[in-house]
Amino acid sequence: MTATLNPPEAEPTQKPASRKGDRVFAGLARGAGVTIMLALAAVFIFLFIEGFNGLSAEESTYRPATDFLGYIGPLILSTVLAAVIALVVAVPFAIGIALFISHYAPRSIATPVAYVIDLLAAVPSVVFGLWGGRYLAELLQPAHVWLSDKLGFLPFFGEPPSPNGRSLFTAGIVLAIMILPIITAISREVFAQTPRLHEEAALALGATRWEMVRYAVFPYARSGVVSSIMLGLGRALGETMAVAMVLATSPAATLNVIGTAAPATIASNIALNYKEATPSRQSLLIATGLVLFAVTFLINFAARWIVGRSERKQARS
Repeated sequence: MTATLNPPEAEPTQKPASRKGDRVFAGLARGAGVTIMLALAAVFIFLFIEGFNGLSAEESTYRPATDFLGYIGPLILSTVLAAVIALVVAVPFAIGIALFISHYAPRSIATPVAYVIDLLAAVPSVVFGLWGGRYLAELLQPAHVWLSDKLGFLPFFGEPPSPNGRSLFTAGIVLAIMILPIITAISREVFAQTPRLHEEAALALGATRWEMVRYAVFPYARSGVVSSIMLGLGRALGETMAVAMVLATSPAATLNVIGTAAPATIASNIALNYKEATPSRQSLLIATGLVLFAVTFLINFAARWIVGRSERKQARS
């Protein structure tokens, strides 16, 4: 006679009891996230309510333009050009400095260099504006002439160059110096977090130091570097006084970044005109702030989407 043995019943899985500290921390983290979202929503609602009338005001409000699109168009163009110049100049230097500090320089040199770069972030923007308008502009004036002579066939460097160097190009260089410490600091920390095992494995396979950085450090740090660039871009898009003190403004839209005058950026235009503006003009300026808010949000959203898509492709491969 055979006996049938019933398998033991599986014990119900129990979730580990959460500690009070974990619950408190989870609540604080959730509350912080909700607070940030509420703050962003509050800013958007304020800008929309206060600036709604500026979207369709009387024609005289938009002078020298005739409507809102004609008014905001040159400001957006100038804002984007200044930010692009800043990123083109700052990003290679920032990543190079971050790599030098994290993977190449001895500690005795890396630590002082990191301190100096971090101190740049503490310099007020008005100091950068004074330095850029009074010294850097004059120093860069020969570069304006050279760009006009050699690359004048491009619309960005057409004639005539600025005689005093106060141009959108100079403003972009000042912005590049201002965003350099932000990108460098975050990139340095992300590079330093690369798993040591990955780096040693690459070197053990015969990779050179640069190949190790290229195939082990950069893929691991991609999302962090993009985040640092987006933070720097946000600073460049929203900077006011430094640009206002360097740039000689003009209402005419132009792609020429070395010319005598260019449209103000959105942020500097608000800073220069808000105090003396009439109520209808103030509403218009707030509406331009709403556009800047939307542009910054869309750029950051697109960057995070691109990074996420790249990471998902890497995970599937």
